[in-house]
Amino acid sequence: MDRELALEFVRVTEAAAIASGRWMGRGNKIAADQAAVDAMRSAFDTVSISGTVVIGEGELDEAPMLYIGEKVGAGGLAVDIAVDPLEGTNLVAKGLPGSIAVIAIAPGGKLLHAPDMYMDKIAVGPKAAGKIDINAPVKENLKAVASALELKIEDMVVVILDRERHAKIINEVRDAGARIRLITDGDVSPAISAAVEGTGIHMLLGIGGAPEGVLTAAAIKCLGGDMQAKLCPENDAEIARCKTMGIADINKVLTIDDLVQGDDVMFAATAITQSDLLRGVNYFGGGARTNSIVMRYKTGTVRFVDAIHTFERKPILK
Repeated sequence: MDRELALEFVRVTEAAAIASGRWMGRGNKIAADQAAVDAMRSAFDTVSISGTVVIGEGELDEAPMLYIGEKVGAGGLAVDIAVDPLEGTNLVAKGLPGSIAVIAIAPGGKLLHAPDMYMDKIAVGPKAAGKIDINAPVKENLKAVASALELKIEDMVVVILDRERHAKIINEVRDAGARIRLITDGDVSPAISAAVEGTGIHMLLGIGGAPEGVLTAAAIKCLGGDMQAKLCPENDAEIARCKTMGIADINKVLTIDDLVQGDDVMFAATAITQSDLLRGVNYFGGGARTNSIVMRYKTGTVRFVDAIHTFERKPILK
């Protein structure tokens, strides 16, 4: 993929963030999500790609836009696209930190077409790459990552979704002496923070959405970090979907290269609300300011984009 496309993809996430951000704190997550979807779909029409949505808002009969299999773009390079126009709908609705508009792009067949089910995940940054094992006890992973980061376990911060299903690992992390940041929704943004030095986040643990897991893997891969995952089907229908994806063994450990194959992947995200890594959308008279990150694995480039958007220009002379 051409490096010039990186900025085009940022414009797509910026459009979604600006549209959705107007619903921050207004208690309407459906409207916030719809605004992001509409803006992202329109923005894709300006990008010189022939894209196929492989992770999106749902199947054709579930979503009118950005559904799985939808073709987007103005024509050009054929790519697969994973999107989440608003990752953290509840966060925007409640005015809480951590919501982002996010996309990942790769050549056809390189992104795992993850079904809408749960996925167990562990993610770390570059210094701890190769040191994690999703099947190992929590304490062993903490020891390995702490050693790689030259930290004491008690200095580590682990991000975990605040869910009943995580009671066991929360207790194990605390018993090991590490600190925890519990989050209410949206695990993509904190996982990215875990892979960036200086954010104060060192690891992501726990079960979240499988589609979000692929988006996370794209970002972690571009940053040189590491991630492992396992699909967590809850019924026979979900087990069948795993098998159609070629995963006969539901206990199979998916490496970062299983989730995102090859070396030609891009990732872009724009903050809607504040995060450890990015500032949220800030509106001013006649415009807005956004903060984004865009990454390309092939070149190892990570760019932070601080942009000012002018919605209307007033004439200097009347």
